[in-house]
Amino acid sequence: MKFTAEQIAGILNGTVVGDTNIEVSKLSKIEEGTKGSLTFLSNAKYTPYIYSTQASITIVNNNFEPEKPISTTLIKVEDAYEGFSKLLEYYDRIKTNKSGIEQPCFIHESVNVPDNIYIGAFAYIGNNVKLGDNVKIYPNVYVGDNVVLGDNTILFPGAKVYSDCIIGKNCVINSGSVIGADGFGYAPTKDGGYNKVPQTGNVILEDFVDIGAATTIDRATIGSTIIRSGVKLDNQIQIAHNVEIGKNTVIAAQTGVAGSTKIGEQCVIGGQVGIVGHLVIGNNVKVQAQSGIGRNVKDNEILQGSPSFGYSDWNKSYVYFKNLPKLAKTINELEKKVDGNN
Repeated sequence: MKFTAEQIAGILNGTVVGDTNIEVSKLSKIEEGTKGSLTFLSNAKYTPYIYSTQASITIVNNNFEPEKPISTTLIKVEDAYEGFSKLLEYYDRIKTNKSGIEQPCFIHESVNVPDNIYIGAFAYIGNNVKLGDNVKIYPNVYVGDNVVLGDNTILFPGAKVYSDCIIGKNCVINSGSVIGADGFGYAPTKDGGYNKVPQTGNVILEDFVDIGAATTIDRATIGSTIIRSGVKLDNQIQIAHNVEIGKNTVIAAQTGVAGSTKIGEQCVIGGQVGIVGHLVIGNNVKVQAQSGIGRNVKDNEILQGSPSFGYSDWNKSYVYFKNLPKLAKTINELEKKVDGNN
């Protein structure tokens, strides 16, 4: 798919300086630009590359004025980084703009299928599923009975949504993710074994939730596991039964959240964090990577370590952690001196 500089400027409300008819069909870094590619310049340290780049079109800030001759056509916008991001969104929307129903697939006769929908080959759509407008269901997706999929939601190949789960509008569920599998509920028996506790609840994803690849969100034992609007979950995250995650919280890869923990709004949680069950995590909390959270956390706390404690205290303590062998040697030498003087 090709776009001219004039078309791109129209999308971005920008101004072309150079050849308005020059075409691009791919994206590139400015230092790796080749003929037919589009790039951008927003960070001043990359300015030298604009004089050597072979990219056909470069998006720049309105105030950029070249000091030497350039071969690339410029599109001037208010914010080059924001403009390039907008263009990526536009490109991604076109790339994923599939429609129609591929065969073979299974759609239960009870399902009302909107006209503007995409269902890929080998997808399974169960009994009484509710499909919103412009939903896209890629090949090998499983959608269980009584599931609701809101408008503009996308399920990428191999995603699984178990029965009774509710997915809001404008959500993205990436490949291999499982929404609504049984929670880890078992009751110990007198003979030392375990009996499974039925998991009768569901999972609710509100609007604008993104779920990374191979992430699992377990259904509630009773009630709902709830992921609030705007939450972004990375790849390979485990969210246990009856967890609630507040609006616009973001969580990085390989984090695990145990059952019934409540996480607040606008939190930022790093990769490989472990959070035990039945906790309350406040709003605007930041947790550094590989931390272990074993207590309730107040609003605005910043935590690091396992078990975690205050971030600034952790940094101060680390000065001593890394010098422990030296400190131990010094103490031993002092003890010998003291013993020698007695």
